[in-house]
Amino acid sequence: MDHTLRVIISGGGTGGHIFPAISIANELRAKCPEAEFLFVGAEGRMEMQRVPQAGYKIKGLPIEGFDRKKIWRNAGVLLKLWKSRRMARRIIRDFRPDVAIGVGGYASGPTLDEATRMGIPTLIQEQNSYAGVTNKLLAKRVDRICVAYDGMERFFPKEKIVFTGNPVRQNLLKEAPTQADALKSFGLVPAKRTILIVGGSLGARTINESVLGNLPLIRQQTKVQFIWQTGKYYSEEIQAELQRRGKPDNLCVNDFIADMAAAYAAADLVISRAGAGSISEFCLLGKPVILIPSPNVAEDHQTKNALALVQKDAALYIKDDEARELLMPLAINTVQDVERLAILGENIRELAKPNAASDIADEAIKLSNADESRR
Repeated sequence: MDHTLRVIISGGGTGGHIFPAISIANELRAKCPEAEFLFVGAEGRMEMQRVPQAGYKIKGLPIEGFDRKKIWRNAGVLLKLWKSRRMARRIIRDFRPDVAIGVGGYASGPTLDEATRMGIPTLIQEQNSYAGVTNKLLAKRVDRICVAYDGMERFFPKEKIVFTGNPVRQNLLKEAPTQADALKSFGLVPAKRTILIVGGSLGARTINESVLGNLPLIRQQTKVQFIWQTGKYYSEEIQAELQRRGKPDNLCVNDFIADMAAAYAAADLVISRAGAGSISEFCLLGKPVILIPSPNVAEDHQTKNALALVQKDAALYIKDDEARELLMPLAINTVQDVERLAILGENIRELAKPNAASDIADEAIKLSNADESRR
């Protein structure tokens, strides 16, 4: 390439979109140290803080999702979409990118669509086993589609698909402590089996209620201990409930865990929702997991993510409406079954794609180089 690589990366809304986007940018920067980057996100969403914290510039669009339940509210959404398209076109014209990358989330739709209309080489990343609406709409026009699951040709043109896997937070392996040190950091002991319970940064009501409803069972465990991330949204309510009922000594409670590398290192078994980014982290770490898919996501894609692992005996799965009764007994039995943990860990590790961010970066560079040679 004869000039400095210029890259737009668009998307966000959740950590599951933002962490991969930043990982891709970091890999591109490692391969092309002089590259210039501009992120495009949605105003008021978490990418507007997380991306600058990672050292990248970002511009926000006034876009938001459609309200599928209250249709009459979407007149304002359509107006914001129109404004976002105009702003995206102006941003692309001013920045003059060599390639545009979409990682999912509200902002990626208008940004990548405008990029295709302007002749910019484009790449989208689909994290889930069931493609999102935005990516399905973009698929016919973008140049490359990076996926993390088999069988995605049922959604996308086969000739555009590249199987890369999902990028994950790059510090999970590099900064991971030993299990003994990780347990010590949470005030726990090495002699007991450890279950990590997470529901995302905001928390998951069903998972939290599954813990609260089983405090007597948790208290009875002499060989098992628990790390519980409640989520900041539910923290005050849960702390009040624990004060009323009494917190078991073998239960370490956190509203948010900043050092997930330590949390994963401490855990013999994880309980989690079935977001694509989280699953990719479990694969990379070879971490046995019980998945409780969220029922409140588009196309029930988390259930499809979970079942893709269950079919390969790489994870356990409980339906959301059965978790309050079944989750904690299953988790306690499983974490003490060393042979079962070993099988789950081995099978999920075989699904890992540790070079996902690097492979996606390579695809972006190829698109840019091909476009330059055409010019």
